[in-house]
Amino acid sequence: MMVLSQLSLAQEPSVAVETTTRRGKWFNKRLPIGLFTSRFSARSTTCPIAIPLAVLNQELSFSLLTAWLIPLYGFIGMLVSLPWAAGLFRRVAHRPAAYLNILLTLLAFVHGSVILQEVFQSGPVDLSYPWLTVADLELDISFSLSLTNLVALELITGLSLFSQVYSLGYMDKEWALARFFALLGFFEGAMSGVVLSDSLFQSYFLLEMLTLSTYLLVGFWYAQPLVVTAARDAFLTKRVGDVLLLMGVVALCSFSGGMGFNDLYAWASTDSLSPLAATLLGLGLIAGPTGKCAQFPMHLWLDEAMEGPNPASILRNSVVVTCGAIVLLKVMPILQHSPVALTVLLVIGSISAIGGSLVALAQVDIKRTLSYSTTAHLGLVFIAIALQIPVLALLLLFSHAVSKALLSMSIGGVIASTNCQDITELGGLGSRMPATTTSFIIGGAGLVAFLPLGGFLAFAQSIELLSVRSIPFMAVFLITNALTALGLVRVFRHVFLGDALIKSRRAAEVNWQMALPMVALCVVVLLTPVLLVRLESLDGLLAFPLWAAGLVVGSGLIGLLAGALIPLSKAWSRSLNPVLRWFQDLLAYDFYTERFYRLTIVNVVAGFSRLAAWFDRNVVDGVLHGVARLSLQSAEGLKLSVSGQSQSYVLTVLVAIVLFLTAVSWFLT
Repeated sequence: MMVLSQLSLAQEPSVAVETTTRRGKWFNKRLPIGLFTSRFSARSTTCPIAIPLAVLNQELSFSLLTAWLIPLYGFIGMLVSLPWAAGLFRRVAHRPAAYLNILLTLLAFVHGSVILQEVFQSGPVDLSYPWLTVADLELDISFSLSLTNLVALELITGLSLFSQVYSLGYMDKEWALARFFALLGFFEGAMSGVVLSDSLFQSYFLLEMLTLSTYLLVGFWYAQPLVVTAARDAFLTKRVGDVLLLMGVVALCSFSGGMGFNDLYAWASTDSLSPLAATLLGLGLIAGPTGKCAQFPMHLWLDEAMEGPNPASILRNSVVVTCGAIVLLKVMPILQHSPVALTVLLVIGSISAIGGSLVALAQVDIKRTLSYSTTAHLGLVFIAIALQIPVLALLLLFSHAVSKALLSMSIGGVIASTNCQDITELGGLGSRMPATTTSFIIGGAGLVAFLPLGGFLAFAQSIELLSVRSIPFMAVFLITNALTALGLVRVFRHVFLGDALIKSRRAAEVNWQMALPMVALCVVVLLTPVLLVRLESLDGLLAFPLWAAGLVVGSGLIGLLAGALIPLSKAWSRSLNPVLRWFQDLLAYDFYTERFYRLTIVNVVAGFSRLAAWFDRNVVDGVLHGVARLSLQSAEGLKLSVSGQSQSYVLTVLVAIVLFLTAVSWFLT
């Protein structure tokens, strides 16, 4: 059904290319593991005799053979920006570095579009390049050019292109513009490699690069102590998940004997593990994506990462979290062996979805309202993966990415015009910033399942599929949708409606470099249903029952009406009612998660550190210092025994010899 052959190209002997001729839909929404059905067969051995004549006559295009260049476009952009970032061209502005990065990102998008069209017509293609062979260890650089991966790639490169153009206007007065674009290129290259990777080890390596680039972007304004702290916390939080993921990768490679996803899928379909081994392996594999997707309990880094430049936040809130979810989707067939890991995913997703939506309601920082909303929606993706519904996870990821990127651009325009992030100090921007206001409305409508945008299609499909899988989690989806609508309406009323406050009275519309990507992304959000239908992911706009659509629309209307009717007052941010104030503080401080970490993990680690310091100071150093003092005292005593009389020295030697021989004879007898 799947892999029909493997080609050996005479002109490229070092490249092994696998092709499939299966044609069909992007994915089968009715199959629980239909997302990666085309990749479950093991790699066939290259054998010229076994290759059909029709396959021999096939030739891969130049664009397919050079698909490995797409992740390198971002890294090349980083390298070409380094001379400006290092100050080698002191008399030249930094904009040439920005223009080169934009050009390379555009090239990556066009290259990916050409490959997507070819794969859509002819089927998936796997490329494998031998890298390292030592003893029994064989490491390949492999890419999977499937429709799913290529659509994710186009999403990353497209949003990166919009974000870079947006950055030209947002950071037009930034003295380190070249360094920022170099980091964006690094960011883009790592994300592109993650979605195209066909190897678990390669995916882990690229995720590490993504963690490093996140650290550098969050700490871009490194002269500010708060920014340094936020970058450090983001890096260390992700490192916890990465270390656990590395344990899972090493264990899985030792169990299966391979690192490619095809090999892992073949092993997962035949072999079985003990319950304990399967549980530990599953928990290790989900730990890394949990940190990357900012899920409970490793979600605090995304909130602190808002200290970085807003153009980087556009990518971080939309596609960085998507990369983590894509990796989790790729290991989803392996997680079937661990019911405990799937249960943990359900718990994490539910807590993140409901908790993140509630915490977003209590935030006054406009960027943090979006960061917790990201945590909430990725929680829904985790639920879909745990329930083995990949189509649902993909629909949620795609609709969330484009809508959240547009919302991030809109609030970035507000911050750039007012230099304020507190929603209680803003107001009346709707008439002063029409383009920004329209972008916020369209982005919010796409996020909260507004008929007939992409979010609506994703949520309607969710309700239909969950109604036969798990009704309680269907309620989680509906509650999250209602709370998200409530939060967005609350922000909209504070920022864009009402009377203009002091910090918004002189606000003006953003420049064209910021407005252009916002308008373009508005069109993308509006055309999301058409794009999904074009990819044949849906049977049509009405591929779900009316009752599912009614529930989705109803939950959104409840949130909309609640957000519109609740009176806005600064007293709501700090109520005089003790019960309400306690609940507000509970949400505002993220259920006191940070305080809990300080009382438990931080204090335990600090206690062990103090104990280790005491042991080192009093035991290790004490013993060494005692030996040194004893040596000095012995030397002082011997110094006094020097008399200059030879008979005394001879007597001392004789006594020592006699005592030594006596001791030896006593031990021997």
